[in-house]
Amino acid sequence: MFVFISVILQVKVKAADTIIKNAKSGIAIEMETGTVLYEYESDKKLYPASTTKVMTLKLIFDAIKQGKLSMDQVLTTSAHAASMGGSQIYLAPNEQMKVSDLLKAVVIASANDAAVVLAEAIAGTEENFVKMMNAEAQRLKLKYTNFVNATGLHELRHYTTAADLATIAKELLFYYEEEVIKLTSTYEDYLRKDTPKPFWLVNTNKLIKGNSGIDGLKTGFTKEAGYCIVTTCKKKDLRLIGVVMNEDKPQTRNEDMKGLLNFGFSKYQQVKLYQKGEVIDTVKVKDMVEQKINVVS
Repeated sequence: MFVFISVILQVKVKAADTIIKNAKSGIAIEMETGTVLYEYESDKKLYPASTTKVMTLKLIFDAIKQGKLSMDQVLTTSAHAASMGGSQIYLAPNEQMKVSDLLKAVVIASANDAAVVLAEAIAGTEENFVKMMNAEAQRLKLKYTNFVNATGLHELRHYTTAADLATIAKELLFYYEEEVIKLTSTYEDYLRKDTPKPFWLVNTNKLIKGNSGIDGLKTGFTKEAGYCIVTTCKKKDLRLIGVVMNEDKPQTRNEDMKGLLNFGFSKYQQVKLYQKGEVIDTVKVKDMVEQKINVVS
């Protein structure tokens, strides 16, 4: 255990600048403390598309921790889950798949059908799962978030902010960093491996390939939401979370995110002050048998 001091320059801007060039909203925070390193219109209510699944994943991992689900558990696809549009792995009604494979599909390929299968397993129905999502949003004191589904498929009343997404991501990684990063850092994998038609999964987050330290977290796109991304990056002992929303192209989204993370790492560092048990000082205490006492971290 170490004692750390955080050295920080916080920047709040009112208009787009050289860091966020194209996004309607953006934020960068330090994961452990939640300290805001940079924000631009971070409380602006916007459609999140599949970055919604950061909250979905939080509740899924909570359920696994609580013993409500297990990775080897086999779930059956409902007609409702099979009917999801957008990104999917084309689950058929009554098709069965392990929780571990469904999680891969959600994280790597942003599969809406897989997300709903998991949501229904936890809460009985997607509607009940959405109630859990909104209850968790209230618990986290999110300012401007309301969920209508577990996937991020467009709904007028389904919205959040860059700041709220960063808070959800912080909570997810604080409790489940190892498990989550193992999935989100995977660039490609296969489902239905032992069938005549194996399904190739390719990560929607191209930043994890060739960008040192970037190992997650979730992309999103709909026509109404534009291109969104929640990203996490670790260098040495420091992990940052970045969010940009409503970009016009995936290329500009990725460029803005790289600029945001580079800025964060240039302005924030953790400095080790003392190791656990290290003697910091010795003080004299009057009227005690042992008049000198070590001050120990």
